[in-house]
Amino acid sequence: MNKELDFLASARRTIEMERDAVDTLLQHLNEDFSKACELALNCNGRVIVTGMGKSGHIGKKMAATLASTGTPSFFVHPGEASHGDLGMITRDDVVIALSNSGETGEVLSILPLIKRMNAPLISITGNPSSTLSRSADANLNVAIESEACPLDLAPTSSTTASLVIGDALAIALLEARGFSAEDFAFSHPGGSLGRRLLLKVSDIMHKGNDVPMVSDKTLLHDALMEVTRKRLGLTTVVNEAGILQGIFTDGDLRRSLDHEVDMKSTPISEVMTRDCTTVESDILAAEALQIMQDKKINALVALDAAGRPVGALNMHDMLKAGVI
Repeated sequence: MNKELDFLASARRTIEMERDAVDTLLQHLNEDFSKACELALNCNGRVIVTGMGKSGHIGKKMAATLASTGTPSFFVHPGEASHGDLGMITRDDVVIALSNSGETGEVLSILPLIKRMNAPLISITGNPSSTLSRSADANLNVAIESEACPLDLAPTSSTTASLVIGDALAIALLEARGFSAEDFAFSHPGGSLGRRLLLKVSDIMHKGNDVPMVSDKTLLHDALMEVTRKRLGLTTVVNEAGILQGIFTDGDLRRSLDHEVDMKSTPISEVMTRDCTTVESDILAAEALQIMQDKKINALVALDAAGRPVGALNMHDMLKAGVI
């Protein structure tokens, strides 16, 4: 082992070489990229991605990115395709085949069958004159000067270039489809973005008997018991018709104590906050969070159309639901 190796210099050299490989992609872009986009946009089936070895790993990521950005796609291993998985490809699909040399045996072996079913073929290769490139309806050239590997053997710059051209294809298709952040969220319901964009206040608020509520004639002492029981840091205050009159919060309690209010004789209506911020239960939780942040408050009450409290939530609920 070479103990004198400058690790930082090695890292800089690798990053610079891979950066140069990406820069070179701009020179290779031509009408074939536009044609590849049109083939994918007009596809009535799925975009099937295939590739061997490191190209296969890039292909899996490419298929995942396409699928999550509005282009239905999945990866098929070319070796497995020759042993039955080719049945996963139909004439309605578009095939993207990755091979830096353009001569990978496992990929070439399934070309005749892809051609026989008349499925459009997009190749991503580092050799525009290769068998794979010449067989494709559109070839995306990812040729590089050399790999970042000092032996010029390990796929490094070439896989980076393939990864970037795959991202470029996915984003071009995303923009062409008018794919929105909400569309993205539907593909990522388990992620933080999905939670932020899809969850509504009604999904996370406390409902029914869990909503802290007292009459406007309730004494302060008894209202405090409701705040303690429901553990949301507030209670709603309603009239005989159940219409919200105000809220009483921990902050109101501190102010009451500062003014030495008699807790056992003072009606809650005298110390509650009347002009409180409320929301409708069908708004997005992310919108409610923004309201809480703008108003510098820690809790919200949700009302129905008649002005009756139907729910309550606080910052802890937002955090627990992953909205924050």
